[in-house]
Amino acid sequence: MKLIGLTGGAGSGKSTVAAMFRELGAAIVDADEATHAVYEPGTRGFEQVVHEFGQEFVRDGRIDRARLGDLVFTDPHARQRLNLIVHPLVREWMVEKTAQAAGDGAEVVIQDVPLLFENALQGLYSATVLVYASPANELSRLVEQRGLSASRANGMIAAQMPIGEKRALADFVVDNDGDVESTRAQVEAIWPNLLAR
Repeated sequence: MKLIGLTGGAGSGKSTVAAMFRELGAAIVDADEATHAVYEPGTRGFEQVVHEFGQEFVRDGRIDRARLGDLVFTDPHARQRLNLIVHPLVREWMVEKTAQAAGDGAEVVIQDVPLLFENALQGLYSATVLVYASPANELSRLVEQRGLSASRANGMIAAQMPIGEKRALADFVVDNDGDVESTRAQVEAIWPNLLAR
């Protein structure tokens, strides 16, 4: 089994590229899905977040992710406190799902990890793929497609390693500033190289 790391800035289009790799035969293990899972009511993550940040971050029995996001993308200390809780739980979830995919016979497992380079995880993978989008495009996608405020979107982008630095670290880059067909052509060109690694 080949383990590939997929990353990119917020609003870069990682999910779109991951779906294209899935169509080509990869199993996808998504860190964002893991984050949702570890916040579920009744989990260790839920209990630890409530203990650390308080009941005001619970709405309708669930973690109020929007409110928590507003806090952690404007307060680096709060973000660090949250990461200490969530990152180990996300890693556990991803290891479990990766083992499950391998057990199901997947030849290529792609882990979609937003902060792959920020956390210096590239050594875990046989190759890394960066989904690149210009900061202006990232911002407009976060605001127009996800409905975030410009200040929240800018906070998310500022909290990440500059996209140019990520580009220098990646083994392969998918430029997602163009149309869907251009992105798909790049993914299809990269796929045989991932299989050969």
